[in-house]
Amino acid sequence: MKIVVLIKPVPDTYGDRVLSLETGLADRAASETVLDEITERAVETAIRHAESAADVEVVVLSMAPADTQSTLRKALAMGAGSAVHVADERLAGADMVRTAEVLAAALTRTGFDLIVTGNGSTDGSGSVMPSMLAELLGLPAITRLETIEITAEAVQGTRATDGGTMTVTAALPAVVSISERMPDPRFPALKGIMGAKKKPFEVLSLDDLDIEADETGAPRSIMTAVAARPPRATGEVITDEGDAGERIAAFLADRRLV
Repeated sequence: MKIVVLIKPVPDTYGDRVLSLETGLADRAASETVLDEITERAVETAIRHAESAADVEVVVLSMAPADTQSTLRKALAMGAGSAVHVADERLAGADMVRTAEVLAAALTRTGFDLIVTGNGSTDGSGSVMPSMLAELLGLPAITRLETIEITAEAVQGTRATDGGTMTVTAALPAVVSISERMPDPRFPALKGIMGAKKKPFEVLSLDDLDIEADETGAPRSIMTAVAARPPRATGEVITDEGDAGERIAAFLADRRLV
């Protein structure tokens, strides 16, 4: 069985995130780039299954700038067997539709029995990539899993609903996305870090993928305007002179908050 895990380098969640006012894109140089935590959980999910089953290959796949290879190496250090990195300057600023098309092409080239993703990245928070990939690849998708069980023929898991939980099943091949309720990712050991340097690492460009020439251009959605967030305005201070309650009530009523 081949499990392909989609991973994503993102600006450090705990660092400064800056939007370029010229391009409308995230300024990746403004903070450290790290492996998105939800995709670390996806890697952990795949590795745990590989450790408990025979003949399971775990591949990590990412579409990211060329200078983010260290984040893919971290996934290899955690225990993934190989990595595929789609890096092409023509993909700068790619929207989710363009990203899905490129990832679908890379997945088709790599081959898979199961595709595992996070339920949403911390930078874009679109949460639609698993469904887009399933549509493009003609596969079933089960999303937002809180538990998962993988067999040779199918994948099953539970996800939260308004009334409790739901058990969902899909025959393989399939796409699944996992939630933050899945187990915490392991820390790479020194042996894993050293071994990651020797594991297969394939770098692809758009020319390596089966994508028509006219599909490698600009994204299908663009940023029409971007501006810096305005400074926070000073709030209104109400000094109690016997009528503070009435003034607060009037303040809330003016804003239709009561």
